[in-house]
Amino acid sequence: MRLDSLYLENFRNYQSQQISFHPVCNVIWGENAQGKTNLLEAVVCLSCGRSHRTRTDRELIRFGEGGFLLEGAIRARDRDFISRIEAGAGRKKKISVNRVPAKSAAELSGVLNTVFFSPEDLQLIREGAAARRRVPRPPRPQLRPRYAAALAEYQRLHEHKTRLLRDCAERPDLMATLPDFNLRMAEAGAGLIHYRSRFARLLGQYAAPAHLECSGGREALEIAYATVKTVTDPFGDHRTLVGQLLEHQRSHHSAEISSRQCLSGPHKDDLEVSLNGVSARSFASQGQTRTAALSMKLAAREIHREIIGEYPVLLLDDVLSELDPRRQEYVLNRLGSGQVFITCCEEDRLHALLKGSVYRVSGGVVLPG
Repeated sequence: MRLDSLYLENFRNYQSQQISFHPVCNVIWGENAQGKTNLLEAVVCLSCGRSHRTRTDRELIRFGEGGFLLEGAIRARDRDFISRIEAGAGRKKKISVNRVPAKSAAELSGVLNTVFFSPEDLQLIREGAAARRRVPRPPRPQLRPRYAAALAEYQRLHEHKTRLLRDCAERPDLMATLPDFNLRMAEAGAGLIHYRSRFARLLGQYAAPAHLECSGGREALEIAYATVKTVTDPFGDHRTLVGQLLEHQRSHHSAEISSRQCLSGPHKDDLEVSLNGVSARSFASQGQTRTAALSMKLAAREIHREIIGEYPVLLLDDVLSELDPRRQEYVLNRLGSGQVFITCCEEDRLHALLKGSVYRVSGGVVLPG
């Protein structure tokens, strides 16, 4: 799988640019705030229809313009694709694949898969459960359609139950519907736990050896999936999980009524990351934290390959900073398979080590390196 070319128009600080890429390695360098991360963000958008950095498309539009356009030429599954996104303030986003209008952004993910590492991913280790909750799930919902359906159903029910709890003081009659919501949330939640627990185990199986090798054999990485306390075995059968989720709901019933919040369910799930048996969140250094987060991303990349049969495009934003030379060398040596985009502030030795194309970004313009 690879991105052969990309056209950007009024996207972030890019006015109009057509770029052709190397099939294996693309080094993108330049000073800060010139557009390196914006370029990787455009690739992410082409893979899922939205940015990982913003909540609205309006923020992606170049200042003073009415909309943006992204178009990528992609090679995947021995076929050629053209994915296109047009978005503007006040109008519906248009997405197409091979000139055919897409019913949803999920069709983009069916063409181009990406794994993206950015400095913000250190939050996966450093911050609380809300940041890490992005990880314990299959890498792409369309690769696990039952998971995607359970997630959509659970999110819908969670939203409805939250509104019910918020309004029940003024509308006591709404409480009669709460048992039905709880049962349906437990059913959908059991499906989420089924998939998340297995993905977290697989993530640990791939990430642990990567981290061990990167640290020179000094650090053992462990990843544990944590869900509600009444679930004694997240790998248990569906009926047992439903019963244990209902038990947790009953124990939190009074607290939910008084707080008017939904306090029970797998929306509170977490990943517990440790190094040599010690919490990485509390005790890992900056370099160890970066290595652990990167190991998890490389693990997700391998899981993608196992599921879809080819590597996703790997996007590494400022990946080498705060890593010692041994860890830098390990990361660079792991980039031999699949297409890679890697950004840095100085071209330095990357080109000689990685054997690909080099691009310099300056003021929203991409130039040959």
